[in-house]
Order: sequence, then structure tokens, then C-alpha cells
Amino acid sequence: MNIRIHLASAQLRGLLAAGAAALALLLGTAPAQAAPFTAADEKSVRSVIESQLAAFAKDDAARAFSFAAPNVREAVGNAAGFMAMVRKDYPVVYRPGSVAFLKAEGKDDQAIQRVQMTDAGGTSWLAVYSLERQRNKAWRITGCAVVENRNRMA
Repeated sequence: MNIRIHLASAQLRGLLAAGAAALALLLGTAPAQAAPFTAADEKSVRSVIESQLAAFAKDDAARAFSFAAPNVREAVGNAAGFMAMVRKDYPVVYRPGSVAFLKAEGKDDQAIQRVQMTDAGGTSWLAVYSLERQRNKAWRITGCAVVENRNRMA
């Protein structure tokens, strides 16, 4: 399987790896009193990703960057740098040929959203987004890993 995870810097790579590990642990071992992940949460998570994809489609760097969580914003620095990174390292996210959302999962203030995408050449990919609910209750994207989805999409 071909795995492509491209990040702007070693600092961002470390942040996203730590965040993904913490999220996996949280989703697998959260206590029973954890806040449930509601249908409204799932809708909000999807909306954030859809809005960022729409911003990429319009080359609106400022709007696309606005959906990034503080850890990503700090690591990348600014909207222009963020857009350049996405164009270069995440071409299927920058310009997907098709997009299909799977069911989001989450607990408390953490979520995972898997999105099946195809690129311009028809290759299938699975984008796995991690998101975190901010103090203002808005969901923001903390990371994205893209894995080739060979023989897994209809």
C-alpha cells in the first residue's frame, strides 16, 4: 500500500503525529462519562471540511487557512504558506475529482473524519482528517493524512 503523508515541516509532522496518537488513544479508551459525538457534531465536522475544500477550489487561501486548528496555523505560519503546502503535498485534497464522506467518529472535543477522494487521474485516496472542537465550540482541522485507496472504492 502506498502511504503519502506530506507535511510542511518536522515540527508540524511531530505535532500531527502526537495528535493522531492521542486521538486514537482517546477514541479507544475514553471513560464512560465522555460526551457523546452527536449527529450535530458529525454535521459540523463535515461542514468544516466541505468549506475548506470549497475554499481550495476558489484558491481562497485565507478562508482555507481559517479552518486549520491553532497547532497547524502556528506550524505553517500564514495562509499563503498553507495554500502552497496543500497544492504541493496534498494535490488530491487541493483539487479532488470526487469526494465521498464516511461516517465521522469522535468523543468529547476530538473527531476523525474519513473522506474517500479521487484525483484528476482517477486514482482513489482516503483522506483521514483529525479535528478538535475549539473553546468557541467551532471544529477546526488539526491534521490530514492521505493514503492511496487502491481496490477499496467502488
